[in-house]
Amino acid sequence: MWKQVMKNKIPVGILGATGMVGQRLILLLQDHPWFEVVCVVASEKSAGKAYTEAVEGRWTREVPIPKNIATLSVQSIERDMAVIADKVRLVFSAIEAEKEFVKHIEEAYASAGVPVISNNSAHRWTEDIPMIMPEINMHHLEMIDVQRKKRGWKNGCIITKPNCSIQCYVPLLHVWKKYNPQNVIVSTYQAISGAGKTFATYPEIIDNVIPYIAGEEDKSEKEPSKILAEIKNSAFNFSDMPHLSVNCLRVPVSDGHLATIHIQFKKEVEKQELIDAILNFQNPLDTLQLPSAPSPFLTYFEEDDRPQTQLDRDLHHGMGISVGRIRKDSVLDWKCVALSHNTLRGAAGGSVLTAELLLKTGYIR
Repeated sequence: MWKQVMKNKIPVGILGATGMVGQRLILLLQDHPWFEVVCVVASEKSAGKAYTEAVEGRWTREVPIPKNIATLSVQSIERDMAVIADKVRLVFSAIEAEKEFVKHIEEAYASAGVPVISNNSAHRWTEDIPMIMPEINMHHLEMIDVQRKKRGWKNGCIITKPNCSIQCYVPLLHVWKKYNPQNVIVSTYQAISGAGKTFATYPEIIDNVIPYIAGEEDKSEKEPSKILAEIKNSAFNFSDMPHLSVNCLRVPVSDGHLATIHIQFKKEVEKQELIDAILNFQNPLDTLQLPSAPSPFLTYFEEDDRPQTQLDRDLHHGMGISVGRIRKDSVLDWKCVALSHNTLRGAAGGSVLTAELLLKTGYIR
């Protein structure tokens, strides 16, 4: 998987290292060719403990904690901030806390000169902070310059990653943009890891579907507009956005968010044109040789029963997005099925890919 091993790796920290996304980040960054985890950071409750002690009974991965991380002393997210900022050149934020606290912490680290890549939703709608899906809107990184100028940050910045629920259908709105999507109806069937759960900790999901995920439908309907927005006069422009209606359901699978998508276009389009747009997508990351970037970004399955969550969520190390069953819709124009891995593409893996993009484009100094 890995390409281009750097002679001197970039030291990074993980805020919220004891949670599910933090654990994923630890495993993804193990043996990463560009980054090395030197700080694991959590609340005061875990501070001072060896990492293995701090996650005792809470380690959710099937593989053991990496030896170089197991013995690291967990540092306090607030009390040890100055020490952490001196050690690292980037932090991944996987904090699970109230939004105002998350905003305070992320801004404090950025103010201390540290780029912050956040999995939390707290700053997704802050006007000068970009929400990045690297293959779609890497040009939004220019908002970092706006952010730094406005806030007086020399090296620090904040970049957010969008919600895991939108990862599989926003790329389709992007690649089909020339046909002018007008109205879009989506239903997402979301894995329990999106709630930070396993089957052992979430027994009520077994043999069940829960038709409500707090806050998820609002995020799923609104966040695509920021990903797809143009930037004009150093601000996001949300004109000419498709209208979205989204249902979000929790289903009894461990990982992988699957969605059914119904789309009405302004322009007439044939099925093969939609498929060709997927197959011929010009990925702007292809020339950058980022270690975590999937190739291809989008995969189309011709089989009627694909993509399937269990079979296809790990496509390209969980970073690829799969699409299938494009067919005529009796109410709108077209419908299809799409799938993405929620804790890889949708969380930790998406953050690592964004960090690679920041480094390659010069925003990590």
